[in-house]
Amino acid sequence: MKKIISVIAALLLCTGLLAACGSTGNTPAPAGSGAEPAGSSSVTPAPADDLSGEITVYAAASLTESMDQIIEAFEKEHPNVTVTPNYGSSGTLVDQIIEGAPCDVFVSAAQKQMNMIDVTADAEKNPDGNDFVVPDTRIDLLENKCVLAVPEGNPANIQSFDDLKASFDTDGFLFAMGGESVPVGAYTQKIFESLGLDEGSLANAGEITYGEDVKGVTSALTEGTAQAGVIYASDAYSAGLDAVAVATEEQTGGKVIYPAAQITSGTNPDAAKAFLEFLTGPEAKGFFEGVGFTALF
Repeated sequence: MKKIISVIAALLLCTGLLAACGSTGNTPAPAGSGAEPAGSSSVTPAPADDLSGEITVYAAASLTESMDQIIEAFEKEHPNVTVTPNYGSSGTLVDQIIEGAPCDVFVSAAQKQMNMIDVTADAEKNPDGNDFVVPDTRIDLLENKCVLAVPEGNPANIQSFDDLKASFDTDGFLFAMGGESVPVGAYTQKIFESLGLDEGSLANAGEITYGEDVKGVTSALTEGTAQAGVIYASDAYSAGLDAVAVATEEQTGGKVIYPAAQITSGTNPDAAKAFLEFLTGPEAKGFFEGVGFTALF
């Protein structure tokens, strides 16, 4: 009998060992052990970015430095989207939009140019009834300041707008400004009016040189061909120029506001919408304010 019992016990032991050897090793680890089942991963896949293609962004020349940084950051976040900027005078950019050039997003240096293509603007501001702004996308994005800037060393020793007025009586003095169709030029004309200066007479006397946009005015100052000029605070900061005076709202005829909007002639509305939203995000705000703009969002 003892012999039979020993044989049975041995058989049971072998059965248990065989069962253990047949295990696949996929038994779940105890909770809290930190072990992962075979073939599993603790990394959550990043959500796929469904934006792709190209967009064209029209932006006032004064936005060049900050917008280049913003575009780089946006493309990093949306690697399948290519953003092509078109910088220039806001008036020139509006003309291109009206003529049918494709544009996904437009950022102007003044309300005037955006009004010219916004059907919801007053008829006197948009007499032709141009309708290029996608409804409900127009926003006031930024505020800037017009400043009286001088080249390195301030050779004319100008410290204020009153000094500027007096300098026009000095032989060889040359002032740089934008033309009438350029927002910074229109603001400068308002400043001239407040100072009682006659732009036409000064231009005829050879005391004014005109830039095609604010970058052209800035170049005249950095190169020293002009002894003073009115540009934006952001451009003075980017170019390392001294801003000796800041124009008041009364002098410029109001605040210097940059509106932005999605444009109907664009070819990629989804990416355009995403870019416009990106312009009002914290990363873009940092780039804008880093060169002297005030973000309005």
